[in-house]
Order: sequence, then structure tokens, then C-alpha cells
Amino acid sequence: MTVYREVRKMGASEEQAWRVAINVRRWWYMSRYEMNRVMPIAYFDKLGVPRLS
Repeated sequence: MTVYREVRKMGASEEQAWRVAINVRRWWYMSRYEMNRVMPIAYFDKLGVPRLS
């Protein structure tokens, strides 16, 4: 699965990546749980994304 591979590249564990891949069509739900762990605020700071608050 492409989602699994990409999330693993971001540093997620195998278990986290599988949970994200299984729920790939539920991004809003996943954003509160697994994706928050895989992509914390520091991840976006490193990319240079400006904060909105």
C-alpha cells in the first residue's frame, strides 16, 4: 500500500502505519489519533509551514 510506505518513511512504527493505511478514507478521524503522532507540530516546523495561531 502506498499510504503504508509513505507513513513509514515519515518515521511511524509498523503498527501505526497499518492503522493509518486501514483507515485511509477516514483522514479526519485519523488526524486526531495516529496522524498526530506521526506528524506532530515539529514535523511541520521542520518543513517551514507557518503556524496559523
